[in-house]
Amino acid sequence: FTYDDSYRESKEAMPVSLTLPLKEKKYESDMLFPFFDGLIPEGWLLDIAEVNWKIDRRDRMALLLACCEDCIGAVKVVSEK
Repeated sequence: FTYDDSYRESKEAMPVSLTLPLKEKKYESDMLFPFFDGLIPEGWLLDIAEVNWKIDRRDRMALLLACCEDCIGAVKVVSEK
């Protein structure tokens, strides 16, 4: 995970989580950070995502990218590519 440079440098910038302070560095982990895991739908919405996009519910990163590009709030999830 990295913060967008323009966001990080703005006066209004706030960290998305206390565990992910505003820094230029890239945050890396073998598991999805809890903040982002919390953005993934649950229940019947997760079932729909799993069926429509053929994504295994254990593949949290794929679900995050498929379901959370335009999620509610100020956070946008985009791939590095």
